Amino acid sequence: MAKFAVQGRAAESIYGSLGKKPAECGALINTGVSLSSGVVAGVVSAVISHPADTLLSKVNKAGAGGDGSIPSRMMNITKETGVVKLCTQGLGARCVMIGTLTALQFGIFDTVMRSLGAEKFHFHEPH
Repeated sequence: MAKFAVQGRAAESIYGSLGKKPAECGALINTGVSLSSGVVAGVVSAVISHPADTLLSKVNKAGAGGDGSIPSRMMNITKETGVVKLCTQGLGARCVMIGTLTALQFGIFDTVMRSLGAEKFHFHEPH
């Protein structure tokens, strides 16, 4: 859900900076906005999920974090690795991978939606 929220907000910002609404733009610009906002959403989701995914990968290795329960092993791994390294190790590659995949997902999604004549649901503040 966070990807959709971030992508929607990023798309609104891009259209705002262009000074146009999606209906006023051609397919090429709309696809470009979908891809660009998809990259933003992918990078944000990669940054948010990276520490937990890294910790999960490490805890699944045999013997990592010593003996004991999963939470105690996770604490041991965090202490051994360090929070900063846990949050940043491999983050660049993950941002490229997830950013690209998410951009393609939203590019395809928005293209299919436009082809079918469907519109995305947009959240509005109640009056």
